[in-house]
Amino acid sequence: MKEEEKEVIKRAISGDQEAYSLILRSYRDAVFGLVYRIIRDREEADDITQETFIRAFKSLRYYTPKYALSTWLFRIATNRCIDHLRKRKIRTLSLDQGIETKTGELRREIPDTSARPDELFFQKRRMLSIEQAIGSLPPKYREVICLKHKEERTYEEIAQILDLPLGTVKVRIFRARELLKKKLKSFL
Repeated sequence: MKEEEKEVIKRAISGDQEAYSLILRSYRDAVFGLVYRIIRDREEADDITQETFIRAFKSLRYYTPKYALSTWLFRIATNRCIDHLRKRKIRTLSLDQGIETKTGELRREIPDTSARPDELFFQKRRMLSIEQAIGSLPPKYREVICLKHKEERTYEEIAQILDLPLGTVKVRIFRARELLKKKLKSFL
């Protein structure tokens, strides 16, 4: 810390108003900038900046020159911002209760987007058909399709598991998919 700054702080602690003004002029813009970036409202940032300096001047005698004065002021400002944000209430609306207006109460109706019974039936039927079609594949195709789509293995992993060349795995998966397309044509 510079000797000049130490002297100004000593003068401020002893009650020198000019020293207070010098500290305020030197750091006000930087503190305001920090507060504004956190709060994002000019009027509130201005209030919190003033509160920061009031709090700092009241406890200036506890300041230790081990740290830069700016660091100490920024810490006070950050704490004031945190306190402010904690106190700020976020206005929420209930989905279950109506909103009172001059013309009466408004209710929000939320549509039911869950699946309809007929859709669930067709989904289950489609899944069963897919399972049956996979089960009817020749074993060498069924094996690669299950590893690829049920276990989500890569081509390389399948080749390693089945001890097959990578090209053979790709060809078998392609042929298995073609057979499945033919078997499931009515469902797709």
